[in-house]
Amino acid sequence: MPSPIADYAFLSDLESAALVGRDGSIDWLTFPRFDSAACFAALLGTPEHGRWLLAPASTPRRVERRYRDASLVLETVYTTDEGEVAVIDCMPPRDDQLDVIRLVEGRRGRVQMQMELVIRFDYGSIVPWVRRIDGDLSAVGGPDALRLRTPVEVEGRDFTSIASFTVGEGDTVPFQLTWHPSHEECKPAGDVPAMVRDAERWWQSWCNRGARFRKPWREAVRSSVVVLKGLTYSRTGALVAAPTTSLPEHIGGVRNWDYRYGWLRDATFSLLALLAAGYRDEASAWRDWLLRAAAGAPGSMQIMYGIAGERRLPELELDWLPGYQGSTPVRIGNAASAQYQLDVYGEVMDVLYHAAGELTEGPDEWNLQRALMDFLESGWKEADEGLWEVRGPRQHFTHSKVMAWVAADRAIRSVEELGRDGPLDRWKALRHEIKEWVLTNGVDDRGVFVQHPGTHDLDASLLMVPLVDFLPPNDARVIATVDAIDEQLTSEDGFVMRYVPRQELDGLPEGEGAFLLCSFWMVQALALMGRTDDATKRYERLLSLRNDVGLLSEEYDPKTKQLLGNIPQAFSHTALVNSAMLLSGSGRVRSRRLSDEAGAAPSG
Repeated sequence: MPSPIADYAFLSDLESAALVGRDGSIDWLTFPRFDSAACFAALLGTPEHGRWLLAPASTPRRVERRYRDASLVLETVYTTDEGEVAVIDCMPPRDDQLDVIRLVEGRRGRVQMQMELVIRFDYGSIVPWVRRIDGDLSAVGGPDALRLRTPVEVEGRDFTSIASFTVGEGDTVPFQLTWHPSHEECKPAGDVPAMVRDAERWWQSWCNRGARFRKPWREAVRSSVVVLKGLTYSRTGALVAAPTTSLPEHIGGVRNWDYRYGWLRDATFSLLALLAAGYRDEASAWRDWLLRAAAGAPGSMQIMYGIAGERRLPELELDWLPGYQGSTPVRIGNAASAQYQLDVYGEVMDVLYHAAGELTEGPDEWNLQRALMDFLESGWKEADEGLWEVRGPRQHFTHSKVMAWVAADRAIRSVEELGRDGPLDRWKALRHEIKEWVLTNGVDDRGVFVQHPGTHDLDASLLMVPLVDFLPPNDARVIATVDAIDEQLTSEDGFVMRYVPRQELDGLPEGEGAFLLCSFWMVQALALMGRTDDATKRYERLLSLRNDVGLLSEEYDPKTKQLLGNIPQAFSHTALVNSAMLLSGSGRVRSRRLSDEAGAAPSG
C-alpha cells in the first residue's frame, strides 16, 4: 500500500517530477515532462507498478527529513540500531540530461542498505527489456529507456533489480538514474556528489534573486515559493496545478483528477505570489505562455492547457491501476478542459492588469484583453460549470458573475490608470449591469451571497467578494456571508469546505475533504475585515498541516487528520504566500485600490 499522502516529498528538475516517501521509495516519476506517462506508478497501485526503494534493510528507529537550504534537494536521515545513514535525493535542474540522483552517505556505525528498482513504463503497464551495457543497467520499453549507474552490484530477480550493500561512517555510494529516448544513446555518467552540490547552488542562487521575506513566516513563504518554481515547466513558463494525478479527495472515492496541466486560474494566483516575492522572470514567462496558449477566438479560451499550450487533453481511465488505497478510477487527461468557466476571464483580466505595472509589455497583452472584453459583453450572461468544475448541469454561479465584474472593472482601471484605449462608457455600463445582477440574484433574503440563484446553498468561493474588491470588507452582505460560511461550511477546528457536495449539482457521489485554498481565503477575508487575531490563529493552524518538508496537498480531512488530493498543490502554496504577505503588511490580495463602484457600495 502506498504511504500516506503527507509522507511524500517532491523532487523537480523544472520539467518533470518525482515523489519520494519517508520509507525511501520513489513511488512516482514522470519523464520527460510533468504530464508524461509515469515509469514509477506505485503511488497509484503497488510496487509492481514501478518504484525505486533505497533505504536501510532494517526498520529505522527514527527518520528525519529536510530540504537542504532553499532547494528541492532532499536529505533523509535514518537512525537504526547499527548506526546512521543519509540518503540525498534530487533531480538536477535540467540541462541536456534527465536524471534522478541518489547519494547514500554513512554518518555513524555500519548500516546495511537495500535497493529495489522496479521499472514499469506507461503507468505500470510495460515491463521493460533489461540488460547490461558497459556495466550499467539498461531498461527499454517502447519510446522510453532508463539507465542505472552505480558501483553497487545489482542483480535481477522476478523482473526486479535488487542490491544489498553496507555503508560505513564516511562512505558515499552514488546512484544515477538517467532517462533517454530509447532510439538514442544515453548521455555519459556524471559525478554524482558534484551534481548534488551544483543542484543546491542552483536553487540557492535562484532563491537569492527574489525579495527578502519578512518574519514571522519567512521560511514558510520561501519554501512555498520554491515549490511554485518546482511546478514550473521551464521550457514554456507554464505552471502545473500539481505534479500528480488521481490522488483522491476522499479515500476510496471517485473524485480523482489529473492536475498536471496549466490552469489559467491557478496560475494567475501563482503569478501574483511570484510577483509579490520578486520573481519577475517567472511571472513574465507565464504571461507569455498565456498569450500563446489563449491565442485565437476569445470565446474558445479554455480554462486549462497542456504545458506547451496543447488544447486537447482527452480524459482516459487506466483500469489496470487499482488507485491510491483503492481510490478509482485512475484518470489521465482532464475533461474539464472543455468546460465553460466564466470566472477565468476575470482571473486573466485581473492578473494582466496587475502585471502591467511590473512587467515589460508589448501590444499583444492589451489586444488580448480587448478581445476578451468583446466576448464578455454577451458571454457573461451564459450559465457555466463554475470555479469548481462541476460535472452536473450548468448554473448561473454567483462567483462566476462576480469575476465577470472583475474583468470589466480591470478593463476600466487599465484605461483610467494605465492610459489604455477602450470604450470606457460601454465598459462602465457593463460593470454596473453585472453588479446589479449579482446583488439582485446572488444575495438571498438573509443578505447572504449564495452559490447560484434559487438556492440558499453557500459556496466558499464567495469569500472572494471582498478579496477582488466587488464590495468592501465592511459591507453588511460581506460580513453576513463570511459568518454564514464560517458557521455552515467550516469544521470545528477552522477548515473550510468548498460547498456541501450534492450529486445533483456536481454529478458525483458525495465525499471530499476541506479545501485548503478556501481556508486561506477565510484568513484573507478575516484580515481585511480587521479580525487580525482570528486570521492569524487560523493561518498558523493551516501552517501546521504542512508535512515535515513543508508541503501541502489540495485538501485536508478534519476527521481523519490527513492530507488529501494531489500534492504539492500550487493553489495551496500560492494561498499560503499571499496570506502571509497580507498578514505581514508586505503585499496586496488582489487589488491596488477599491474601485469607485466598490467603494461606494453600502456598508449596512
